[in-house]
Amino acid sequence: MDNQKPKVLIVDDEKGLRIGTKRLLEQEGYCVATAENGKEGIRIGTSEEFDIAIIDLKMPDIDGITVLKEIRNKWPNTVCFIATAYASYETAIEATKLGAFSYIPKPFTPDEFLSNVNKGYENRLHILDRENWKREREARLLEVAFEKTRINTIINSISDGILVVNKNAETVLFNPSALVYLSLEKIDIEENILNKINPQISDLITKCLQKGEYVKKSYSSQVEIKPNHELVIEATSSPVPHPDGSLAGVVVVLKNITKLKKIEYIKNQFVSMVSHELKAPIAAVYGFLKILSDPNIPVSPEQQESFIKRSETRLESLLKMVNDLLDISRMEMNTYHREIIEIDVNEIIISILELFSSEIENKKIDVTKNVDSPLPVIHGDSGEITRLFTNLISNAIKYNKEGGKININIECSGNYLLAEIADTGIGMKDDEVNSLFHEFYRAKNEFTKNISGTGLGLSIVKRIVDAYSGKLEVFSEYKTGTTFRIFLPINKGNAQNS
Repeated sequence: MDNQKPKVLIVDDEKGLRIGTKRLLEQEGYCVATAENGKEGIRIGTSEEFDIAIIDLKMPDIDGITVLKEIRNKWPNTVCFIATAYASYETAIEATKLGAFSYIPKPFTPDEFLSNVNKGYENRLHILDRENWKREREARLLEVAFEKTRINTIINSISDGILVVNKNAETVLFNPSALVYLSLEKIDIEENILNKINPQISDLITKCLQKGEYVKKSYSSQVEIKPNHELVIEATSSPVPHPDGSLAGVVVVLKNITKLKKIEYIKNQFVSMVSHELKAPIAAVYGFLKILSDPNIPVSPEQQESFIKRSETRLESLLKMVNDLLDISRMEMNTYHREIIEIDVNEIIISILELFSSEIENKKIDVTKNVDSPLPVIHGDSGEITRLFTNLISNAIKYNKEGGKININIECSGNYLLAEIADTGIGMKDDEVNSLFHEFYRAKNEFTKNISGTGLGLSIVKRIVDAYSGKLEVFSEYKTGTTFRIFLPINKGNAQNS
């Protein structure tokens, strides 16, 4: 950091948090201002430019998204964080669109808070460097002809593609990244470039050149250079003036946004999939209610009872799907706060088997459990570990055969606690095993058509195991059964009897 202290604005209605974070940042050399509500945050945050703004999402007068929008409108280069314990997928998307740098989930430790702020200030310095470089580039662009070697060295080191053409659309300057993003093997200096490059980019250049005079206006477009989202760029063309104000040419900046577009595509797929999965149970329940509420349709008491039970089943499935989606969202957003304690996995499995005792009895399933003694403890969140084994044991029951078996073995395996759950059920084919942990994936065959489920349980299992730096193995043979092996890290210094 330089001699001038970086300026931070904290907008939060929690007095203790404002005072504590202010003191913490001042000890680290930051200059800190605070606001106790959204209205005051907007007043202070728009009256002067801060390097960093940390904004609480939920405030009694104005929400943090509105404060973020006002500050970013006035000072687009201020690095803004949203601090909240109530993050959701929708607010994350909205905050990102408005320019939020990141989320700071509450509660946070001083080290976590300082780490986020320091990263934000580093980003702020990069932004200022880019702005300075942009101003200098615009001021000195006419020196290209006299300082060609020096300019080439600079632009060749830039990851974004740079293409400069004169007012006749002839190439003046370009860097290696421009060749990659334009999908060209070579470009010749003084060559008319318009017919060689993507038509959308040609149109951007033409818009800047068509009036024949300098007009301070840039044009931007997202262009798919290679199909199937293999290479997508954002091209921005800006006119370049001579010292006398006449048009000298056009500079085109090509930014690789392939990764962002792939993420956007995956999210759109996920939303479409969720909508499809929610539609079926809602439509079914709606249909049953329409029949029951229509006086012109005779319905016997037996039919009424059947419709109500089927509606309950559908709604129960819908509620489970929503809860599973919320779990996945919290894991993705890192907003789930774990309470780490010592856990006896054997006790958790005993309670789960008691929970499913009626289902086990109805299907006449023989459950065998073997546990090492003494059994090492693991450290984790009891709710997450319970959810993990509940999903696995539930599947072992649900996809088992009438009169089948479930074998549960828990033992120490090196630095891991190994829990193995094997059933003699339907089993899976190889291609089904490969897709097993994808959201909404469910194996479809003659045995599973009448078995309900959301297709999210095993996706949650995988995410929980990954969150604990564990390992997950699956072995399955169609019409024979499936075995899941879960490896969870243990604390070697502690053990307890099973």
